[in-house]
Amino acid sequence: MKKFPTHNKKLRDWVAKMAKLCQPLDIVWINGTDAQKLILEKEAIESGELIQLNKEKHPDSFLHRTAIDDVARTEHLTFICTKKKADAGPNNNWMAPTAAYRKAKAIFKGSMRGRIMYVIPFSMGPVGSRFSKIGVELTDSRYVVLNMLIMTRAGEAVLRQLEKEDNFTKCLHSKAELDINKRLILHFPEDNTIWSVGSGYGGNVLLGKKCLSLRIASFLARREHWLAEHMLIMGIEEPNGHIEYIAAAFPSACGKTNLAMLVPPEGLKVKGYRIWTVGDDIAWMRVDSDGALWAINPESGFFGVAPNTNSETNPNMVATIKKGAIFTNVLLKPDKTVWWEGADGEIPANGIDWQGRAWKPGLKDATGKPILGAHPNSRFTVPIINCPSASFRLEQHHGVPISAIIFGGRRQQVAPLVYETFNWQHGVFAGATMASERTAAQVGELGEVRRDPLAMLPFCGYNMAYYFRHWLDMGKRMPKAPKIFHVNWFRTDDKGKFLWPGFTENLRVLEWILDRCNNRVEAFKTPIGYVPYPADIDMTGLNLSGGTLEKLLEVRKTDWLEELKGIKKFFSQFKQDLPAELWQEYTALASRLKTS
Repeated sequence: MKKFPTHNKKLRDWVAKMAKLCQPLDIVWINGTDAQKLILEKEAIESGELIQLNKEKHPDSFLHRTAIDDVARTEHLTFICTKKKADAGPNNNWMAPTAAYRKAKAIFKGSMRGRIMYVIPFSMGPVGSRFSKIGVELTDSRYVVLNMLIMTRAGEAVLRQLEKEDNFTKCLHSKAELDINKRLILHFPEDNTIWSVGSGYGGNVLLGKKCLSLRIASFLARREHWLAEHMLIMGIEEPNGHIEYIAAAFPSACGKTNLAMLVPPEGLKVKGYRIWTVGDDIAWMRVDSDGALWAINPESGFFGVAPNTNSETNPNMVATIKKGAIFTNVLLKPDKTVWWEGADGEIPANGIDWQGRAWKPGLKDATGKPILGAHPNSRFTVPIINCPSASFRLEQHHGVPISAIIFGGRRQQVAPLVYETFNWQHGVFAGATMASERTAAQVGELGEVRRDPLAMLPFCGYNMAYYFRHWLDMGKRMPKAPKIFHVNWFRTDDKGKFLWPGFTENLRVLEWILDRCNNRVEAFKTPIGYVPYPADIDMTGLNLSGGTLEKLLEVRKTDWLEELKGIKKFFSQFKQDLPAELWQEYTALASRLKTS
């Protein structure tokens, strides 16, 4: 067993205690060097954890396959463990901390026998920034180590930072037997601790990601008066060099990544816009001394959904994943390149599917359903610095100033293409009532509509009613609060066809949003908020059929009266904990609809 490369007694004692529980063969500390990374990759290939891809077409890239029942976040096995059940709220599965530790210890006991325990010191956010938080993940998975080296700032620099401070999130992970009946993802916010056992899927085991950056961080953020959010951050640069930044929340697989790194459409290229990608998934935001909201992306990599990533939907991501990527649950082609449904190029004649079986187009299962080459939630991890639109402010300790916050979901009806909320409180109501169709990133029925407030329902580490209160309070702390908007790229016609082309064309909507932030255009007041006048959205080079833009911007009274029923049902579960301001907004919306 290697000696401890740190003087931090709290860290040394904890690692020793967890090693005694898990009983690994050896302990290896991750230092973040290229030499150590190469050794880990070589071992992972030899053990079968990774498959080396074509070195010419996919340099420094690998394929990994998970167990077939371990392909997405398992929300029903994810728990918030607080002393009081009310603190976890109706939005979370709750388990008492003593019971959770006892149950998990029984699974962790001896789980690393014959395996190496890797110690990963990591920083979410630039090392040393006042925004950032440090975690240490213990794991018996090389796949986890290699992904954490992509997704976080990990290694020696973080250990040195821990010599100066004693506060870190204790993250313990073991694959154990990869048994779904012995799978638990446990969060102990009051102990600043995360335990994950029995899974190998990224969302359950890369503990710096949703577990720390959202569930634990949201708890810390409320206590420390900042925001930890499931949001992209992007900058839009005008030809004069002025950059404005927006943060936007969408449920998984609803176009967040595509928006974060979009390429301006042909029709707007003459305006000379440039997009800067700060992050595609998580935003940590603080009120600065100037009274405005500033944000960082705590991650250093992308954990993207592969299906339908192509040169049309996201050319920048296609360029990003050409090297240094780890692909999970995609199809392996005979030439050791990868493919997924909706990828560029022709459908391959054959390959090895995500389950490791021989595959060719047209295969069907026993029920007649097509057998996919890649899992619908297949993924890749890749460094942000690979991205052509990566922001030069990624390592900026201070972050970037946020001009607008955007909420959105996947709604065929109800929500118009875009609207601006009346004020911060109304904006929180719009975020709190977000709804979207279920995607492959969640376990459950595809297409089912689920209400997903601020895209945080699976990730809020405490009672969501308290979370709404925190958002309302944050508005009072900001003399220069960002304006709040809602968008919906997914409105359809009577035949179910999308009315808006989306993808690069979404910049037209963002342009209107920034125009509103800078008081450049007027808007039409409706019961739900301010909607654009069609003439104020620049449609140069985009030929929609007559009346389509008007349909996209229409606010239909009957749809919204029906929507109120769903909102009431959702709000009612929080009982007396729901802030009165949200009921006020509900009543005000109902009144405006009835008199409109």
